[in-house]
Amino acid sequence: MMRLSQAEVYEVATFYAHFDVRRDGDAPLPALTIRICDGIVCTMAGAEKLLSALQSADGAEMRIVRAPCIGMCDCAPAAEVGHNVIAPATADTVTAAVAVKQTHAIIPAHIDYGAYVAAGGYNLLGHLRGGVLTVEEVLAGLDNAGLRGLGGAGFPTGRKWRSVLGQPGPRLMAVNADEGEPGTFKDRHYLMTDPHRFLEGMLIGAHVIGADDIYIYLRDEYPAAREILSRAITDLPAGGPHIHLRRGAGAYVCGEESSMLESIEGKRGLPRHKPPFPFQVGLFGRPTLINNVETLYWVRDILEEGATWWSGHGRHGRTGLRSFSVSGRVALPGVKRAPAGITVRELIDEYCGGMQSGHEFAAYLPGGASGGILPAAMGDIPLDFGTLEPYGCLIGSAAVVILSQQDDIRATALNLMRFFENESCGQCTPCRAGTHKARMLMEHPVWDQSLLEELAAVMRDASICGLGQAAANPLVSVFRYFPDLFSENG
Repeated sequence: MMRLSQAEVYEVATFYAHFDVRRDGDAPLPALTIRICDGIVCTMAGAEKLLSALQSADGAEMRIVRAPCIGMCDCAPAAEVGHNVIAPATADTVTAAVAVKQTHAIIPAHIDYGAYVAAGGYNLLGHLRGGVLTVEEVLAGLDNAGLRGLGGAGFPTGRKWRSVLGQPGPRLMAVNADEGEPGTFKDRHYLMTDPHRFLEGMLIGAHVIGADDIYIYLRDEYPAAREILSRAITDLPAGGPHIHLRRGAGAYVCGEESSMLESIEGKRGLPRHKPPFPFQVGLFGRPTLINNVETLYWVRDILEEGATWWSGHGRHGRTGLRSFSVSGRVALPGVKRAPAGITVRELIDEYCGGMQSGHEFAAYLPGGASGGILPAAMGDIPLDFGTLEPYGCLIGSAAVVILSQQDDIRATALNLMRFFENESCGQCTPCRAGTHKARMLMEHPVWDQSLLEELAAVMRDASICGLGQAAANPLVSVFRYFPDLFSENG
């Protein structure tokens, strides 16, 4: 009926981790799947022991599988029993959920439509739609504040909106809610606590560019957020753009904007070659505005409070606010709203209650898996766009993972390379073969530094998208900043 070949259907079905493809003759799958996160933070918190403790339950009625980071790093280790996320998880809490058949998402308390409107929500959108606030005033407010894309790329938001608006219609809007970067959970936090603030920013963006349709691409690992968003969208007054809530199916690469567009269109999430750029030829071939959740979350506050309010925040010569996803060996992990430019030492001491008992600050990931690894001795670098690049690192989505003297830096880098190998889409050889070869070399007791550095250079220079280009950042950082770990290598 859809004029699709079996090969096309098969290649899409097998691309996504959460699709279970069975061939004729294969044994049926168990009715229940339990996923144990083996991301870097969950591994630090004992995910391997949890996995071992549950392996005996694997059988005809349920199966136990590994899962890459599911965005619950602030309460690791994490597990998913069906669509019920348990964090922190133990063997007892997981088996208890199975026993009572608690396999659906548990919805936390959050600001609903009524509470949001009572506090002035959607007034700004009403003023824009009613002509009290003009499109140019919105764009000027974003420009003056200097709001940048907070999904990782940091492109100026006002300039992006103007670029899309300058293209001939019809135009579309796509929201990237597929934060799969290990260590990142800020979008999940905002979606599950204050979803309408994000939705209002989204609707303002759609009005500015004249989009009649909005596609929200939400990662499948956030079932509670999906339920909250579904209800919130239903509560919205009629008359606005048509909102399509699309969920991913377990593919980190779909966090890359062009891969996300391919996935929304029903294809494998393979990154597109650029140009043309999405603002020119995006979703379904139309000019498309793409923003992530946190960027849109701040739109209302910036426009209501003014650019001076936003630029009044910041430290060490930087401006604005950032939502840092802090996890690892700190006493109080979580989403920390802090001034842009804050240092990791200040973040730990002022926002995270210091280090956990028995742990001393030894190293940190300033920008998730792809952001590199720095030693504690470099803990006074301002955390913001452009400040970490001279050191071969990135702030990215501001996922800060804190390591202590009890953590193995080489094992951390290997864990991250395994993640990139598993999540490579396979489209380009430098990334597909490079991550695989790097992982194999890193599993040796002695690392071949010259070969690994040559491999890293090829991946960085020749990969199509950011996954392959940044996959070796942790590896290169370890060579550069932790040379004592390789004193035996010669």
